[in-house]
Amino acid sequence: MKTRNRTQYLVSLALMAAIVILLANTPLGMIQLPVIKATTVHIPVIIGAIVLGPAAGAVLGAVFGICSMISNTQAPTLLSFAFSPFLSTTGLSGVLKAIWISVGCRIMIGLLSGLLWKALKNAPGPKPVRLAVTGFFGSMVNTCFVMGSIYLLFAKQYAEVKNVGMEAVFGLVMGTVTASGIPEAIAAAILVSIITTALLQVSFVKQLAR
Repeated sequence: MKTRNRTQYLVSLALMAAIVILLANTPLGMIQLPVIKATTVHIPVIIGAIVLGPAAGAVLGAVFGICSMISNTQAPTLLSFAFSPFLSTTGLSGVLKAIWISVGCRIMIGLLSGLLWKALKNAPGPKPVRLAVTGFFGSMVNTCFVMGSIYLLFAKQYAEVKNVGMEAVFGLVMGTVTASGIPEAIAAAILVSIITTALLQVSFVKQLAR
């Protein structure tokens, strides 16, 4: 990578990371829908993965995950034990599980979105549609990896905080995926398509996205 292009790449990555941090720490990170609030923090992760590649997407996902870890540590909720290693009640295994859910799952958003876009970039069909598919997919990666990992790794603790039997946990997880994950994915598909289509009209962004 030429020095100028590398500088542009690093500056762009830093800017996208700053946007992730901004969204993660302000109300801008949430969109009020009729029934639930949908997160938008993963959207710059997906856009960064499309424009800058899977590796940059993974870095941005890690930034998102670290912000989530800090937020859940400083202002814990009922489920924060699954996102903060500092709130683990099950020793080292709980620490590692929380790190995977808070950071590892978010890294997968950028990595897999970037890889999907590489596969779709030169595919037939309108570019905005391909971008929307990538946005939808990246958002569902976030929801499915996080909720799936909570189900697989913290089902007992999840049942306890929800005050339900173990047999009800799968239904609750699928309910979250349906009620929250799908609206978030639709919002991500629309925003990623609109924002990235506009960004790709900028000359230096075009060069970075090659």
